[in-house]
Order: sequence, then C-alpha cells, then structure tokens
Amino acid sequence: MKWIRNLKLAGLAALALGLAFGGTAVAQGADKFQDIISKGMVRIGVPVDAPPFGSVNQQRQPEGFDIELAEMVAKALGVKLEMTQVTGANRIPYLLSDRVDIIISVMGLTPERAKQIMFTAPYANTFLAVFGPKSANVPSAAELGSTRIVAAKGTTQELAISAMNPRANIMRTEDDATAAAAYISGQAELIATNSIVAQALAKQNPSKEFDRKFLIRRSPAHMGVRMGEHSLVRWLDGFIFFNTMNGELDRLHRKYLDMPMDPLPTL
Repeated sequence: MKWIRNLKLAGLAALALGLAFGGTAVAQGADKFQDIISKGMVRIGVPVDAPPFGSVNQQRQPEGFDIELAEMVAKALGVKLEMTQVTGANRIPYLLSDRVDIIISVMGLTPERAKQIMFTAPYANTFLAVFGPKSANVPSAAELGSTRIVAAKGTTQELAISAMNPRANIMRTEDDATAAAAYISGQAELIATNSIVAQALAKQNPSKEFDRKFLIRRSPAHMGVRMGEHSLVRWLDGFIFFNTMNGELDRLHRKYLDMPMDPLPTL
C-alpha cells in the first residue's frame, strides 16, 4: 500500500538524519580520557592562593598538596602536565569552557555544583568554619549581626554563609589570598575558610588569632571534571583508591596538612 511505502521512506529518512546528527554528536562529545592520552598532555586547574594546598614559593614556583597531586595524576597517566591557576570563583567556569580537563583545587561537593560538573571520590579530609579572635562571641551564623566576615567569592563557605544568614555582612573577595589578607590586615573581623588553610595562615601569622567560632560543615576535597566524562572520572577514582591503598595520599596529608589521612566517605 502507498501509506506503507511512504512510512518506509520516512523511516529511512529519519534513520539517515539520526546517523548524521549522531555522528556529529560523537565527534563533538569525544571522550576526554582518550583525548588526554592521544594528545599526551593533561590540563589541570590548581590553586596558588590557598596554602598548604597551593601557593607560590620564593623561587616563584607553585607548590602544595594539590600541586603535587596534579603532578602525580599526570605521571600516572603517562602524559605531560599543563597547570593553570584557578580561584574559587573561576574553577568551574574554566572546566565548562574547556580551558582545563581536571580541577584539583580543594573543591567541596555540593548538590548545586553537581548539576554542573562531575566529582571524583574525596582525596583530602577538611572542614569549613568561621575563624576570628578569641574575644569575638559569634557561636553561629545567625548571631553574626553586623560583624564583617570575609570569604572568597564563589567558594563553598561564601555560598553557605549567604544561605545560613542572608543578612550577613560579607566582604566578598576575588580569591582566597585576598580574603586572607583582608582578615590579617583588619579589614574584616572574621574569615570563613577551610580548616587547613586557617591552620597554615595561623602559622604564617602568629600574632593573628584564628580561633574557631563555628563550624559550617565537613567538606572533603574532590577533583572535578566536565559533566559526562565518565571514563575520566572513573580513572581518577581508581587513581585515588590506588594511592589511598599504597599510602601516597597519607604521605601528602602528613607532608602538607600535618596529620594522617583519616578514612573518607565514598560517593
């Protein structure tokens, strides 16, 4: 019948169109893991404003937990490493715009972020809190009042404080280094930051108090990749597992964080 013939022709046309668009989708959505191996290079975004995870030494070279971890990832992949400096505000945009392949930048997982990128299993155990002088009586976010608190824009701690107290007097800086400088210089009375960063800042600035006022939340550090890059995130999970079992991540914890690696939750 004529309608059967027309249906067959329509089906063939749809199949051809689907193959054409499907081929384009495959070409555009090439597997990032295989792309890294083929190119012989991995681009990793790292911090240099959040010691001991990342900073610049006297020789103007990056160093820290995340820096060494990035070097370990590249070595395990068998490729060259291209490191790019990122901040709390631009690390996800750098992934989304394909400026980097992986983010290793003491990044905490939140449901909102997980809508944008994929996270690996955690590799370092930290928590987020608000710190200040011992004299400051601020036991919770609700009791911040007019006290000025500084936090790097786009970080988990900045977003959390905003949600916990929408009226909080937050000084938002472009990066963690500027936030630290603002607190140390007295431009802000409190600082919201990572516990390990606060520990490092306290060592570097013995005359400044970093007394913990209240906990924001536990926030292990995760690596991040673009949404849909399942092969890459699975390989990184394997890398984290392997280096947990062989003691290398514990070595990094002891070297940079002055503590052993505690058991971490899995995704």
